[in-house]
Formats: sequence, C-alpha cells, structure tokens
Amino acid sequence: MARYDYRCPACSTEFEVEHPMSEHPTITCPSCGAKAQQVFGASGIVFKGSGFYNTDQRGKSGATSATSSTTSSASEKPSKATDASASNTSKSAKKD
Repeated sequence: MARYDYRCPACSTEFEVEHPMSEHPTITCPSCGAKAQQVFGASGIVFKGSGFYNTDQRGKSGATSATSSTTSSASEKPSKATDASASNTSKSAKKD
C-alpha cells in the first residue's frame, strides 16, 4: 500500500490517504466532504556522491589517466609475449 497526499480545493485542508497503487479512488475531504485532489511532490530519493550523473565520468584528469594506464599495460604484454616466442624460436633453431 502506498501513501498519497491530497488537498481539498474548497477548504485547503491537506491530508494523507493510503491505498494500493493500482487503485484510483475518489477521495473526499474529511473536513468538508468536497472532492480532493492528489498533490504531487518531489521524490523522497536523494542521490549523494559521485557517479550518479553523466558528467561525473567525463573529467579530463580521470579519463586520461585511466585510458593511458590501460593502453600502456596492454602494449607491454604483447611485446613480452613476442620476445619470449622469439627467444624460444632461436633456442630451438640452435638445437637442430
């Protein structure tokens, strides 16, 4: 069950009603009996900290340092592998 805020347009009384989200009942004011209108307010969710917005990931210092460290480590691994295979090839050639 969800809680909804309502306001009476006749007497300006604000009150809260609990009913399922799937229902849309006609709510009357408890003070004067007039038809009440649902009040829409801000959400109760607050996002704090970094990482919740698109712009949080676009910093110049953060993007370039992460990219440069990834490319440098990626470039080192293949060169070591090619060096190792070259030395193995030359050793096997000497044995023959």
